[in-house]
Amino acid sequence: MFFGKIITAMVTPFNNRREVDYKTAERLADKLVKEGSDAILVSGTTGESPALSTEEKISLCKSVLNAVGDRAKVIAGTGSYSTEASIDLTKKAQKVGVHGIMLVTPYYNKPPQKSLELHFKAVTQETELPVMLYNVPGRTSRNLETETVLKLAEIDNICALKEASGDLKQITEIAGSTPENFIIYSGDDAFTLPILAVGGSGVVSVASHLVGKKIKEMIEAFNMGDVKLASNINDQLYPLFNILFITTNPIPVKTALNIAGIDVGPLRLPLSDMDDEDKKKLINVLQKYELL
Repeated sequence: MFFGKIITAMVTPFNNRREVDYKTAERLADKLVKEGSDAILVSGTTGESPALSTEEKISLCKSVLNAVGDRAKVIAGTGSYSTEASIDLTKKAQKVGVHGIMLVTPYYNKPPQKSLELHFKAVTQETELPVMLYNVPGRTSRNLETETVLKLAEIDNICALKEASGDLKQITEIAGSTPENFIIYSGDDAFTLPILAVGGSGVVSVASHLVGKKIKEMIEAFNMGDVKLASNINDQLYPLFNILFITTNPIPVKTALNIAGIDVGPLRLPLSDMDDEDKKKLINVLQKYELL
């Protein structure tokens, strides 16, 4: 499987002036690979992509590629509402050597399904890189429907789907109707095991910043047929999966990393610090997992 089982949607470290901290990004990418990540997703939503410039995104790709070498794949989040901007960023990311791209469903203006199909085709035909589609209707206000996915899966370099709709019926339909080499990833840590059960292959994870080895153990147990062990690990991790989405991602995971001594710095507006009550809840959970 080209991208592997665990793709970490990496946070973007900033310094105190809220400038991208590329050296810390390299150290974090190295840590993630050592702890089980098969691929690193740069400039996804968890990486605060809407608040990054094109130049920052490409520089981050370069830094992460430099840090991981041939130990892991690097995927660039190049999708946006604008088709032309997505094409431009995709070309620039390909030029610096990323191994694949992720294209989120265009957001806010709610394009109809035919428009979504045309958008993804327009971007995909401008690159030779493997493409992962990203369906997250809770953020984009538009679901990428089954029939649209099936049409897009016929395109040679559209090889994967990150599914964060929470609709297991839809995910099951897609898994049962797409080519065998089309890979479905959970886009939500808490849905990883259910999506594996209906034909998925892995996760684009936030929690892997903290418990990557345990998530890999869960996936490997499931794949070996030890569903009981996989279920037990999922049960153990579930409180952490939940707390990392107690408020808007990536506020909790960045806060958790900083508390755990991995200094990834502040958030960029329009995201801001976690409130004190939620932070106390987060600290309580981190203490239970001995992550402090």
